[in-house]
Order: sequence, then C-alpha cells, then structure tokens
Amino acid sequence: MKIVILVVDGVFDSGLSVLLDTFATANELASGLGITTPPFSVEIVGAGQSVRTALGFTAAVEPASGVQKPDWVVVPAVNVKQPDELIETLGREDVREAIAHLRAWHANGINVAGACVGTFLLAEAGLLDDQEATTSWPIAPVFRQRYPKVRLDETRIIVAAGSVVTAGATMGHLDLAFWLVRQASPDIAALVAGVMLIDKRPTQSKYIKPELLARADPLVERFERWARGHLATGFSLQDAASALAVTPRTLQRRTGAVLGKSPLAFFQDLRVARAQHLVSMGQDIESIATEVGYAESATLRSLLRRRTGRTVRELRAELQ
Repeated sequence: MKIVILVVDGVFDSGLSVLLDTFATANELASGLGITTPPFSVEIVGAGQSVRTALGFTAAVEPASGVQKPDWVVVPAVNVKQPDELIETLGREDVREAIAHLRAWHANGINVAGACVGTFLLAEAGLLDDQEATTSWPIAPVFRQRYPKVRLDETRIIVAAGSVVTAGATMGHLDLAFWLVRQASPDIAALVAGVMLIDKRPTQSKYIKPELLARADPLVERFERWARGHLATGFSLQDAASALAVTPRTLQRRTGAVLGKSPLAFFQDLRVARAQHLVSMGQDIESIATEVGYAESATLRSLLRRRTGRTVRELRAELQ
C-alpha cells in the first residue's frame, strides 16, 4: 500500500510521528509472517522542500506536485486549538495549496483520509459534503457551522465513507493508521495491535464535555448555564427561551447549528454528565436521581445504560 502523508507548517508532531511509527512497525512485523516486501511505502509531501512542525522541528518533504498516484493520502492535524486560529490557518497560502492538491487527487480517484484538525482540510476541499464524517470533538461546533453540508458525528472515532475516511481527536491519528493497516492485512494489524497496545475504541462520546461545546456560541453558553441550574426541576423549552430573552425557535436553531442537537437533547447530555460525575464521587443513585430531576432511580439507571452502554456499578468502577 502506497501512502502519502500531506503536511503543512505547524503539523502536530505526535500526529505525524504516530502515523510514521505505526506503518514502520507494520513493515517490521510483516517479515515475521514471511512477507519479504514491506507492505507499506510511505512518503511525506508538502508545498516546499521542508516543513516546520509545531514543536519547531524541521522535516524534509517531497513536493506534492510530483506525487505519483498513491493508494491513500493522509492529512495529519495542524496544532491549532482555538477556532479563530484555526480559521486563520485555513486561509494560509500553503494550506490553500494543500487543499487544492487534495481536491485534485480525490477527483483522480485517490483515497484521502484526515485526522483531528486535518479533517478540516478535507471539508474545506468539499470532499465531505453530503456524507458522514467525524472530527476532534472540542472543535465540532466550528466544524458544524463552517461545513453545514457535512453530516458530522463527533462521537465516533473513525468514519469511513467510501474513498474518504475521517478520524477523531488527537490520538485518532493512531486509530486511523491502524485502520489503514487493517485494510491491507488483518494479520499484520493483529500483530501491530499487540505490540503497540492498540485497543478498539469505537467512540469519543464518553470524553465529550457538553460545557466545552457550549462555549462555541454565546447564546448556547448562556443556555448551558440556565440548564445546569434547572437539572433538578426539569426542562421546558418555553421557560429556557424566556429566561434567555429569545424565541424557542431561535434557541432550537442555535443549538442545532452549534451542537447538532435539540435543546432537550443537550439538557439530557448535561444530566448524564452530572450523574456520571456524582456516580464517580460515590453518591448513591437515589440522591443522584433527585439532583438531576428524576423521581425514580430506575429511570436514571436506564438512561445511563442507554447513553453510556454501562451499568451504574460498571461506571462507578471505571470512573473511580
């Protein structure tokens, strides 16, 4: 499998290195299966002759314009975390050149993949329009607002949509690299997983913090504060909208655009997050149910199991 890694200045060091290390490990272990030719050919390409990583290292690259048709082009993240900085980065000349290459390669039938912030370059090229994708969950709100045509599901770590694959937050680079190894050889992938201690992690959902998502928009952030103050009393769209001096329709529209869900669904997220925290603190489930607005603890147990896939006992053991 011929893999091209497309990098720009400020590339996330761990993202780039974990891609290289995973493919190098796969090549090394392949010999143990009697495979004499390394299964992965990896090339780093960019706009010039070198790039400067986020930590200040210089990496030599081949010119992207000279790429011979690979099986996959992989885009690691740029090390930016704030929305304003991210949008500014997308306008840089070298990044716009990289996006143009992605668009042209994909049009010529080349598979493309991106991890973490790297998914923004794929979206900017229009390669994710009208299909499912994931990204780093903390920046999901800005992704959702900038690319409304993409069916974003930030709870997932890997989303494969035909010839385009996206991966989630920082260590999604490892999940993406392992996914590619598995496409080439499940046997090699099994060896790599054992050596690198790679676990199956299908979801990012348990790491998502609703309050951090809410900060992407002033109205949604104010709604989050209102909701936290009303967990015990329950949700009313009309009451929430009145308290925030907006119409119910405006509140629904803003939460949909920023969070990809209704005000009620976000309210439920906050309930679950609060309940999980109290479970980890050892509080009994009956008092937790009262604090987050449920008359019956059985209802909360059912909600937690449905949302997390684990029982209260399992959550308590996991979070302590």
